[in-house]
Amino acid sequence: MIKIKRRLNIFIDESGDFGFAEGSSELYGVSFTIHESDNSIINDLEYLNNRLKKADYDGMIHLADLIARRGDYAHFDLKQRQDIFWSIFFFSKRVKVKIHTIIVDKRFKNNKTQLNRELASGINNFFNSISDYMNEFEKVVVYYDNGQDALGAIIDTLLLNKTNVEHRIEFNHKEKRLFQVSDMLTFVDKIVYKHQNNMPMTKAEKYFFSVKDILGIIRQLKPKRWYK
Repeated sequence: MIKIKRRLNIFIDESGDFGFAEGSSELYGVSFTIHESDNSIINDLEYLNNRLKKADYDGMIHLADLIARRGDYAHFDLKQRQDIFWSIFFFSKRVKVKIHTIIVDKRFKNNKTQLNRELASGINNFFNSISDYMNEFEKVVVYYDNGQDALGAIIDTLLLNKTNVEHRIEFNHKEKRLFQVSDMLTFVDKIVYKHQNNMPMTKAEKYFFSVKDILGIIRQLKPKRWYK
């Protein structure tokens, strides 16, 4: 007899846009961070907070702004920004979670309909791969803030028949560090995709990440990936 576990948390974030005009993103990424609530992250949070304290920062980590040196990070030098990045990266490496990212290369799509279709297919395949696992839990809480309505609609549609799933839209982004892991993954995995597919990186990305960094990221996150 299967023992029903208490709660599963799935944190989802996206990077990119649904546009196809000049200046729109070439890649669209959706990342998932999967955490069983019975696995305490208290010690991992202490580790993260101590590292961030040394970097003189305690706010929310938003990687796109961090790399581009804008918003909250406009006055931070490269070392401080890198210290913040490696803090959340090594937190994601040590915390007991599984991760997954879907990348859609928009260079091979012509319009929003095709992008929607591929996203829905990729997310559906992922949810199917974890369906039995999700059924082991009394409750599954999906954290996605509907930052992009089209993605929120896809998620809700694909989870419609899951009676144990709650889609939580409103939550404290700063407090939910595992949501920030998904934010980081959307950006990092697009960097990895660019590297693996010989796509040019932006000046800010090249300034921030060395090839050695990228190869290290690939290697160190591999054990965290959801494979099935």
